[in-house]
Amino acid sequence: MNRNATSALVQEIMLDFACSTGLAPADAHPRRYLWTDSFAVCNYLQLFSRTKDESYLDLGLSLVEQVHHTLGRHRDDDSRRGWISGLNEQDGERHPTIRGLRIGKQQNERKPDEPLNERLEWDQDGQYYHYLTKWMHALNCVSRVTGDSTYTMWAIELAQTAHARFTYAHLSGGRKRTYWKMSIDLTYPLVSSMGQHDPIDGFVTYNKLQATATRNFGGSSLLDLKLEIADMAEICRGIRLVTDDPLGIGGLLFDALRIAQLEIQGGLKDSSLLETVVDSALLGMEVFSKGETLEYPAEYRLAFRELGLSIGLYAVENLLNVIKENPDLFSQKSTLYRRIEDLLEYVPLGKAIEQFWMDGKNREASTWIEHREINMVMLATSLDPNGFLMI
Repeated sequence: MNRNATSALVQEIMLDFACSTGLAPADAHPRRYLWTDSFAVCNYLQLFSRTKDESYLDLGLSLVEQVHHTLGRHRDDDSRRGWISGLNEQDGERHPTIRGLRIGKQQNERKPDEPLNERLEWDQDGQYYHYLTKWMHALNCVSRVTGDSTYTMWAIELAQTAHARFTYAHLSGGRKRTYWKMSIDLTYPLVSSMGQHDPIDGFVTYNKLQATATRNFGGSSLLDLKLEIADMAEICRGIRLVTDDPLGIGGLLFDALRIAQLEIQGGLKDSSLLETVVDSALLGMEVFSKGETLEYPAEYRLAFRELGLSIGLYAVENLLNVIKENPDLFSQKSTLYRRIEDLLEYVPLGKAIEQFWMDGKNREASTWIEHREINMVMLATSLDPNGFLMI
């Protein structure tokens, strides 16, 4: 598919998404879901950058506003009303992310006195740390495209809240960890286990926000994440990153690109982190590629998880270019460079995933239909990923 045809398909998908979720035309009760909307904002920014059509920028900004006014406020079926931060209407408008954002699940959260039902928990609301970091990234991208630093300020306020509420000392005086899922008001954990990649994702996201804050806000102590970064660096120490989950591998590849960007900008000095992340992604790819899951029919596959990998594999191409363009920092004779070249061999696998899910017959599968909105947005991101990768 040529570039014009790809752009047209992405536009079609994202206009369909806007209509089907109540973004445009605006619905009084839109269906907002934080993970999907994070990628969608980046897609609208990319469409604006590619086409210069300001209607796409308007959609992106409207989506940010709608997310804040939907997921930053209590649910319609909750006895509580207003901003989940507890702020009054005026202050809530100025600080919509200061107490986090709901996931957007269909069912209300589990109450503290209710027993955990693992199957049911997947459908219940609350806050996910790794969804919040994706929204931080989306807000930072909006600032870069529009030049309006308000969005980065909201991202940093969200980072400060997420870190304060999701991190805790494991056992008495032990190393800090992060909860995977918290209640809507962030007063109690819903799932106490730690997401495998949450710490590295948080560490990299905080550093990207810190770099933007230093550039835009100077030395403001109110918008400083140095303590959070130090905390998360300690949590990251020694954790195992290798996974054969395609979405997880894609996330590692995205983080690898951001780490390289931070090294170029002087935000990170330790190149061993990039090597660790790249090595972990490569090991995961070696295992995943030997499996048979991509041979299964669509009914037994989850598109959004596979498309997360294809997005990450585009990051590999960008990562290799970044390495080549900065020979003073990255030697092309290094082990790191060879590992990235090894990862490049898997790029055709990402394109095969795209082609599979572009086939209309495969999109008739129940696994596509049940997750249609997240699937369609992730497919659009994979087809034109630079808005999300922000290269």
